Amino acid sequence: MRLADLISAGLLALSAQAQAAGAELRATLSLPAPAARTYSEAGAAGVHQLAAGPWRDGALERLAARGRITTEAWRLPGKGGDTGALLEMLAGQLREAGYEVLFQCADAQCGGFDFRFALDVVSEPKMHVDLGDFRYLLARKASESAPAHVALLVSSSPGAGFVQITRIEPAESALAADAPADTVTSTMTGPAEAAALPDAPIGAQLEQNGHAVLADLAFETGSAALGPGPFASLAALADYLRDHPEQRIALVGHTDAEGALDVNIAISRRRAEAVRARLIGEYGLPEAQLSAEGVGFLSPLDSNRTEDGRTRNRRVEAVLTSPGP
Repeated sequence: MRLADLISAGLLALSAQAQAAGAELRATLSLPAPAARTYSEAGAAGVHQLAAGPWRDGALERLAARGRITTEAWRLPGKGGDTGALLEMLAGQLREAGYEVLFQCADAQCGGFDFRFALDVVSEPKMHVDLGDFRYLLARKASESAPAHVALLVSSSPGAGFVQITRIEPAESALAADAPADTVTSTMTGPAEAAALPDAPIGAQLEQNGHAVLADLAFETGSAALGPGPFASLAALADYLRDHPEQRIALVGHTDAEGALDVNIAISRRRAEAVRARLIGEYGLPEAQLSAEGVGFLSPLDSNRTEDGRTRNRRVEAVLTSPGP
């Protein structure tokens, strides 16, 4: 056999071994049906930082994992509020696949706002994180070459559950970058419902995403005054609530990041109260169907480093707080 043929045969054998190792390292996760994949991206090989401990003393404990990174986000209609059970189910699947859980935490235990915003999270509406209801897990599986890692972030909205899966597999043994990640849905009982985009009707956003931004409302920095309108988002929300009198909505105010948190929480609540008063007074909605809350700058849509970002962050969202019929 020629030297070139020997080299070629050796490379093919190494490639087959690498593919087999990659398949062994990659855990297949099964999500309850119906589930819809809202995001998938295969990134480059390199060193990636994963949360490996809670936010403490102004910093996040991290683990440097070397390999190829892939990220997915999934939406599970009707699974809102089951974050603990959902994470435990996925953790069990990882353990069965030979993974060791290195770190696991829940919302405040993780470090709340600081922990969540130290993570690299897929943007809304593909992934939603409720600051008061999220779970995180980091797991590792050893191999002869380098370990594989899986990080899970699980949260919910009133009408859906959300799962973000980050895999880092050794570059020399990982499957092809464009190969689909091994996440499946168990026995599908119906078509998976895709997340509604921000330009979808408000009713579709509420029922599919659990919340909707009232995007045409404008607030100046430090102001809670709502202009005379008319505002198309309020008319659409009023129509939806008249057609669905069993539904309840929380109007949640938000601010940009200028000023102290306590001041911004007060401003954001007044913004939500102004919208609630308009819906009751001008559109005749029952008071019991609407509540008003404020979270200040704790849940930004965009960066506060730009004027456009600060403008987007000064908003009111409608959040569905009751299940459908």
